[in-house]
Amino acid sequence: MSQWKKTIYKSVCLSLAVLVAVTVFQRGLTPGQFLPGPAALQLRLHKPRGPLAQPQDFWKTPEDAAPPTPAASRGPRAWDVTSVNCSANANLSQQAWFQGLEPHFQQFLLYRHCRYFPLLLNHPEKCRGAVHLLVVVKSVITQHDRREAIRRTWGAERAAAGPGLGAVRTLFLLGTASKREERAHYQQLLAYEDRLYGDILQWDFLDSFFNLTLKETHFLKWLDIYCPRVQFVFKGDDDVFVHPGNVLEFLAGRRPQEDLFVGDVLRHARPIRRKDNKYYIPVSLYGKASYPPYAGGGGFLMAGGLARRLHGACDSLELYPIDDVFLGMCLQVLGVQPTAHEGFKTFGISRNRHSRMNTEPCFFRSMLVVHKLLPQDLLAMWRLVHSNLTCAHRLQVF
Repeated sequence: MSQWKKTIYKSVCLSLAVLVAVTVFQRGLTPGQFLPGPAALQLRLHKPRGPLAQPQDFWKTPEDAAPPTPAASRGPRAWDVTSVNCSANANLSQQAWFQGLEPHFQQFLLYRHCRYFPLLLNHPEKCRGAVHLLVVVKSVITQHDRREAIRRTWGAERAAAGPGLGAVRTLFLLGTASKREERAHYQQLLAYEDRLYGDILQWDFLDSFFNLTLKETHFLKWLDIYCPRVQFVFKGDDDVFVHPGNVLEFLAGRRPQEDLFVGDVLRHARPIRRKDNKYYIPVSLYGKASYPPYAGGGGFLMAGGLARRLHGACDSLELYPIDDVFLGMCLQVLGVQPTAHEGFKTFGISRNRHSRMNTEPCFFRSMLVVHKLLPQDLLAMWRLVHSNLTCAHRLQVF
């Protein structure tokens, strides 16, 4: 892309950001709700039908889940959701245990059965031809600076991953702006960004913490429809450092048909019951003592065949508000164990935030994924790692 287009794009970003800030200040706006999408703002409660739901009805174990449908006979061949047509589950509002939950959990449970929403921006051409690795990044509209940094570093597409291999392609996954008053401004900005780069998938649900799981289910369905032959998938956040050369080296010799799901794996993790914690989960939503093994969401790799099977497995489970844990539940349905790898650092190279290891490029050069870096830190570390760097020795993480 030419330099003048980049300059115009950045100027538009700044202008719209200022306009939104002034609007918010003048109107005294409050944060958006955890509703699924813009059209859902108009949804109404429907009358109860059938028996009242019980707390234990709202999470399923792998033993309770229906077996996933075989990939060969599953799903449409184009995105088949064109409108938001979903009412809240009024049965819940009458129950004492539900009334005792925090408002954001109530909102999540009222609309949890709303699984799929319209596709606003689509790029099926990303999967035309042979695709060796599809890089998928979770982002939100306001974080355009993070997407810019990724495009300039580890998200840059490659024509081919190597002799006899396919291309490396990149996509960003987005919902809509969480504040209704900001939506039109940011949607215009996003449409312009997508015209420049052509790498955004967007669905008509609000970008919120609890809706991150919707990004998992929507992407898996999209992959099943539009990317039936992709060999491998990397999925990560927009604040991570990725070393593409190390990722491709790790994948060398592996088969897309393997049950490969690798990352920074957490085992025997317990649900957090402290209400002041971001990841708090009430017992009524998940009553077990521990979660199944799952990979931290900073970034993980999976084989294309397994990714397509995950679509059916995830559809057999109720949605869960923590997306990383939800994927672990889906893997458990398939009987697949995620594999831990030293090259994936979900909590930084060192969990001590003040450790010099977290700013040492020689360590980054040996990793596959490191979480987390702000855009300016990512750009600086990328330059250092790809400079004439002299290190005492190279860590072996493969």
